[in-house]
Amino acid sequence: MRPGNPEGVTMVAYHPDGISEFYMSTAGGNVSFGASVHSLLFYNNDTQYIILNDMASLPSARATSTSRSRATLGELHAGERTINPPDVLYAAYSPEVPELKMHENVPLPVRLQPLVYTYVIRYEFDYGQQHVALARGAVAGMAESVYMRDGVTSDEAATILYDCTLTPYGARAEVASFGVPGFPDEYYGRDESTRRDTPRPYTLNLEVKLTNGTLKNFTFDITDQMQHQPRGGVIVVKDIRIEDDENLSDSGFDVNLEDWGLLEDIIIPVHPV
Repeated sequence: MRPGNPEGVTMVAYHPDGISEFYMSTAGGNVSFGASVHSLLFYNNDTQYIILNDMASLPSARATSTSRSRATLGELHAGERTINPPDVLYAAYSPEVPELKMHENVPLPVRLQPLVYTYVIRYEFDYGQQHVALARGAVAGMAESVYMRDGVTSDEAATILYDCTLTPYGARAEVASFGVPGFPDEYYGRDESTRRDTPRPYTLNLEVKLTNGTLKNFTFDITDQMQHQPRGGVIVVKDIRIEDDENLSDSGFDVNLEDWGLLEDIIIPVHPV
């Protein structure tokens, strides 16, 4: 579950007149940015689904993921954007830059911390997994974005869409996420008595295509499981059943056809950095 090292790093230098960007390997490098730089932001630059917004303003600089739609999925939470799982993202913030003399080099150790975490999701069948040809899922209520400077997630929520792998017990997915919205919050690190009276809702979906081509949907409330797993963890739903009479008249469904997997509508907006 531990991601590998990124391929490269971008350093953003913030100064009174704007920002400057520098690119280097994960081993570091030498950069020269003048005496007016006030702070530095680092992040890995080998992402595909990450969108960076408001990078010119350090307090509002944040990362989100690309939009993704699925025609067969109803709205799990009203008003939530549906997105791809984000890529692995690391970041580090240096609020101070060492004072340098002319032609002087000063080492600046930087430790990039993860901003994306993984949830292992298990859909455990009580009966009928032999009728399933394909499976995919969605989890609603997750953070839509994360602030690059401190790793705090935004209050806005999004629904993450993903594909599943079939297993002997049902289906499984490893889903990348920024975590839960608004975390860390004022309750972080306190005991159970200080938790919200009305916790945020989290909803899990499973859509399966049976071997006869029929679609079937399941929806689960996972709010209780998410209370103790704000940044990655294991989510398990059980007792899923597909009866034999739901898969009559097998049509010989071809798993490589129709609106599944790579043929989903994936919307990739383009924003200037």
